[in-house]
Amino acid sequence: MRYIIRKLAVLVVTLLLVSIVAFLAFQIIPADPTAKILGTSATPEKVAALREELDLNGSVVSRYFRWLGGFVTGDPGVSYNYRCPVSELLADKLPVTAGLSILSFLLVIVISIPVGMRLAWRAGSVVDRIFSTLNQIVMSVPPFFIGILFTYLFGLVLKWFTPGNFVSAQESFWGYWGYLFFPALAIALPKSTMVIKLLRGNLLTEYGKDYARTAYSRGNSTSGVMRRHLLRNAMLSVVTFLAFTLADIVAGSIIIEQVFGIPGLGRLLLSAIGNRDYPVVQAIVVILACIVMVVNTLADIVNQFLDPRLRLN
Repeated sequence: MRYIIRKLAVLVVTLLLVSIVAFLAFQIIPADPTAKILGTSATPEKVAALREELDLNGSVVSRYFRWLGGFVTGDPGVSYNYRCPVSELLADKLPVTAGLSILSFLLVIVISIPVGMRLAWRAGSVVDRIFSTLNQIVMSVPPFFIGILFTYLFGLVLKWFTPGNFVSAQESFWGYWGYLFFPALAIALPKSTMVIKLLRGNLLTEYGKDYARTAYSRGNSTSGVMRRHLLRNAMLSVVTFLAFTLADIVAGSIIIEQVFGIPGLGRLLLSAIGNRDYPVVQAIVVILACIVMVVNTLADIVNQFLDPRLRLN
């Protein structure tokens, strides 16, 4: 329990530092948003009213604490470009990116764990050598290029989906997940190859240890020894890697969204950067940092439960 409390305390402090850096980074940029919104011919009265509306008055410290309090309570400010609360924009786009990221992560697990176990079981066979070669090829291809190939093959040739014709969950539940499947698969395939390679190597390492030979001496089959004895120890480093993979998936989905025309955080972020809509960019950066830190903390906690040695330490 003390370990968990310590990790949560580190998480809170780290997120606080990230919020400070993200806020200050956009405060030192030499640009006045009121000039961009109102133009250079605006009257001083209009400029003063807009600065008050956008909360640009006061010291940096006071504005940071007001922004932090608003962010924690779900109000990270007002968009310069859309002139509406940032929370409304995020509420519309964040579920789409979250759905894509979750589906991608599930595909990574569904693909990598069974294949990694199978290749470790058939280590040195023709199947193992073929899959190892394919692994290296797929691992070297970036997700956006796989996304382009999927768009051409499954979208334009086979017509299994219509590229650019995104279907929201409100319009069609199955159509929504069906459209997200190919972008998620484009993200998941390169990540899966890395997990497969790591899991296969870990299982082969555990396979040569004394406790594995003892399990064999009790009459267990190879698959039984792997599932009941080797897999738990082999998953220790895999869980940590999966945490980094999930964080990378969330960040990488921004590019894939552009390839498939998905209206998620990626499109909103690029639009906000182009329009210098700093409150939107700032909120997205902090949200992505929060996701990365929370996922890594959860991975550390899960590893502690998987490995009794960590609990003893």
